[in-house]
Amino acid sequence: MQITIIGTGYVGLVQGVILSEFGHKVTCVDIDEKKINSLKNGILPIYELGLKELLDRNVLEGRLKFTTNKEESYKNSDVIFIAVGTPPAEDGSADLTHVSECARDIGKFIKKYTVVVNKSTVPVGTGDLVVELIESELITREKRIEFDVVSNPEFLREGKAVNDCLRPDRVVIGAETKKALEIMKKLYDVLYINKTPFVCTDRRTAEMIKYASNAFLAVKISFINELALLAEKVGANTQEIASAMGMDGRISPKFLHCGPGYGGSCFPKDTKAIVEIGKKYGEEMCVISSAIFANEKQKVKMVQKIVKQMGNLNEKTICILGLSFKPDTDDVRDAPSLDIIKGLIKNGAKIKTYCPKGMPEAKWRLENYNKSIEYCTNEEIASTGVDAVVLLTEWNQFRGLNLEKLNKRMKDNYYFDFRNVHTKNSRVRSLFKYFPVGQN
Repeated sequence: MQITIIGTGYVGLVQGVILSEFGHKVTCVDIDEKKINSLKNGILPIYELGLKELLDRNVLEGRLKFTTNKEESYKNSDVIFIAVGTPPAEDGSADLTHVSECARDIGKFIKKYTVVVNKSTVPVGTGDLVVELIESELITREKRIEFDVVSNPEFLREGKAVNDCLRPDRVVIGAETKKALEIMKKLYDVLYINKTPFVCTDRRTAEMIKYASNAFLAVKISFINELALLAEKVGANTQEIASAMGMDGRISPKFLHCGPGYGGSCFPKDTKAIVEIGKKYGEEMCVISSAIFANEKQKVKMVQKIVKQMGNLNEKTICILGLSFKPDTDDVRDAPSLDIIKGLIKNGAKIKTYCPKGMPEAKWRLENYNKSIEYCTNEEIASTGVDAVVLLTEWNQFRGLNLEKLNKRMKDNYYFDFRNVHTKNSRVRSLFKYFPVGQN
């Protein structure tokens, strides 16, 4: 089967590499010539564990290639995946500009029956829009070419995306015809044979499943974070509360870890988008709106916690460990670190920081604050001579910090462990003025 992936961002590139690993012929298309040339030379635009090895192997074996030539790719494809960005518009709704451009191009260039797959996270009804745009271009060409549009949402966790593609919890396929459904099943034949659960439904339901899943996880995180704020005031331990809650089969322990708030490319964007979808249809998404508010509040509370314990931050230097929104990724989009750093600087602090992968992106996202930020080459330099350390991303190397040496490097000994990495270390409270999240 000949497959084209439109977009070589996070979703598109991982999807393309994995489908080639499944044995398909895959062409990844992007309008960014510099990015395509880099990929041809084995240079990836993202950091994802295990991805480069798979990419190199499938390029070598001739199953994976990269191009900017849309026309040549589309006209020869059996399946075309739309995997372009759907960034939030000013009102929080998903911006479908890139998806619409892709649909028009597909209508201009396809020459045979093609299954068009929406892989991007898109509002309910976007599949209908893609159908209309393709049909409009075919009418302009005076061509009658059969095609189907399918929703096949992704459920990738950054840092674990390769494994999530190879061993997904489920594959959701929203198709309107039996022909398109059978092609999609054939596409994922490796997973079907391995008895991966397939959810075969209509297109609008599939589109809704993606938003519902991410919104629920965001609600779960905001719930435990808000509970943590109360637990601190009443003298309870949120980690133990979450552990006990998670033993209930109706709840499960996943996503019940309190911290500085959620971030990344999905939860902030998708929660806002589903709220806007609700507004469009006259239905207020009260629970999800509250989760969004609670997440913003959580980041503010982290800054307030530091100020409350340290007092005036003027002339004080704070070390931030971790900038990416989670470990094993270089993604800093909507990471709690951004707002927390801005809040500390506004309160007069100077920042020293280190992140294994997140610094290049953070530098341009925080460009208006960079006069107050020193980006360091490792955690030792970042923590030398500082008044406080704030752990924001639980990279494994931060879990293994030598706390005694850390204490000696610091000017003062405030340690804000906002991922609760060292709460069970018996030495931490004797070495530092130690402040975790959700417990005293």
